[in-house]
Amino acid sequence: MKVSVVIPAHDEAGSIKATVEAIAAALREAGRDYEVLVVDDASTDGTGAIVAAMGDHDPRIRLLRSHYANGFGFAVRAGLERFEGDAVAVVMGDLSDDPRDLVRYFELLEEGYDCAFGSRFIKGAQVHDYPRFKLVVNRIVNRGIQLLFRHGYDDTTNAFKAYRREVIENVKPLVSNHFNLTVELPLKAIIRGHSYAIMPISWTNRATGESKLGLREMGSRYAFIVMLAFLEHHLTRGDYRRAGYHDYRPPATGHVAPRVTRRLRRSRAADHHVR
Repeated sequence: MKVSVVIPAHDEAGSIKATVEAIAAALREAGRDYEVLVVDDASTDGTGAIVAAMGDHDPRIRLLRSHYANGFGFAVRAGLERFEGDAVAVVMGDLSDDPRDLVRYFELLEEGYDCAFGSRFIKGAQVHDYPRFKLVVNRIVNRGIQLLFRHGYDDTTNAFKAYRREVIENVKPLVSNHFNLTVELPLKAIIRGHSYAIMPISWTNRATGESKLGLREMGSRYAFIVMLAFLEHHLTRGDYRRAGYHDYRPPATGHVAPRVTRRLRRSRAADHHVR
């Protein structure tokens, strides 16, 4: 399985080199056939030049300048249109996501799951320096989504997730232009019938640069995407579910039907939940 990593980057000159190097090193060590695709989202601080220079020394590191207007969702969408792997993960450019978790994501996909989702709030997860106010808002929003969709997942808004190529094709067209894409991708994957595993991950707040997520401006956009997914789930009678949904048989690795949970042992002695 060739794997791709899409990194949307807007003014991440202080962290993008370290982020890409850490990801590439982890994937090389795991023996992966990989590409790292950094999507430059109208950066003005030299982010693109840094990545381009890295690509000159390693052809598996690619720079893509987004052809869309500025916006996180636009940048991710540009990357999802151009990645070359059999599976893809979206990773932030601020070194907040642990590359070891990325390696485990791809292992889960090879075990037979369509999606690999991480949670920062279940047993085995580690969170460092999460701003208090954002944490409170995060828990409220994610709890609301969890109650609406009853999918057993408590970190839907986290961007750091991995998908098989066929999942990305099935959730298109994507309509989110900003950070609400982090909700659109997993919710569409779930309600359209794709299997997923949930595992604990590590998250560390950025050490350089500034967060691009503005909570006040994003509130209504998150609500729009959640409502759109909720209406699809309850009103379309499965019109957009993946081909073969009703004939699906779980893989030998243990994908289970909705609302049935098993526990598998994780290599780092933590548990991950399977849906």
